[in-house]
Amino acid sequence: MEKQIMLYEGKGKKLFATSDENVVIAEFKDDLTAFNAEKKGTESGKGALNCRISTLLFTLLEKEGIKTHFVKQLNDNEMLCKKVSIIPIEVVTRNIATGSLTKRLGIKEGSILAYPLVEFYYKDDALGDPLINDEHCEILGLVKTRDELEILKTQARKINEILKAFFDKRELKLVDFKLEFGRDNEGNIILADEISPDSCRFWDKNTNQKLDKDRFRQDLGSVKVAYEEVLRRILM
Repeated sequence: MEKQIMLYEGKGKKLFATSDENVVIAEFKDDLTAFNAEKKGTESGKGALNCRISTLLFTLLEKEGIKTHFVKQLNDNEMLCKKVSIIPIEVVTRNIATGSLTKRLGIKEGSILAYPLVEFYYKDDALGDPLINDEHCEILGLVKTRDELEILKTQARKINEILKAFFDKRELKLVDFKLEFGRDNEGNIILADEISPDSCRFWDKNTNQKLDKDRFRQDLGSVKVAYEEVLRRILM
């Protein structure tokens, strides 16, 4: 598959056109960002770890009936994906209180929520990716119908059930995670972007040690070591 011009560069990946108009190449970067890119850094090998972890988790979800943009991993840092039109909504699912949820609502960090909470955030860096509700999504024209919002919520909850059970067997708590969805060339809504320690929070089941990008956000160090540990447990 011939790699052509760059179509887009985000915080964690670059997307390239290919000789096939229906697929793109996602190149995972070593860059680290936090707080809407106000804090920046880099960790050699982080991109390759996220590419491998995303490959394994997309493969798992596909086997469980979740349609994704994943086609195959090409090399350490690159993944072949179906070309999609991204829906500009970040779908965040929370199982345990931490981060912005704790700051906004005062729920004690580490509190297990009564049920998985699904939130929407407007995917707009200039606005700081603000929290939005269903009506905001409709007013902004982010979806075509209210039914599409229900699809996003239903898919997020199903993915949460699959991943939460998977990681529980590997002594990891799936605290929360961000998903992005897109429309393929037939208009179907499918899972896109990535699933990695950049987009998920993982805590060790016994010690609550943080094994995700919070190690960068909170200056805890050993970012790459934490990502390597997540990969090791996925492969268990």
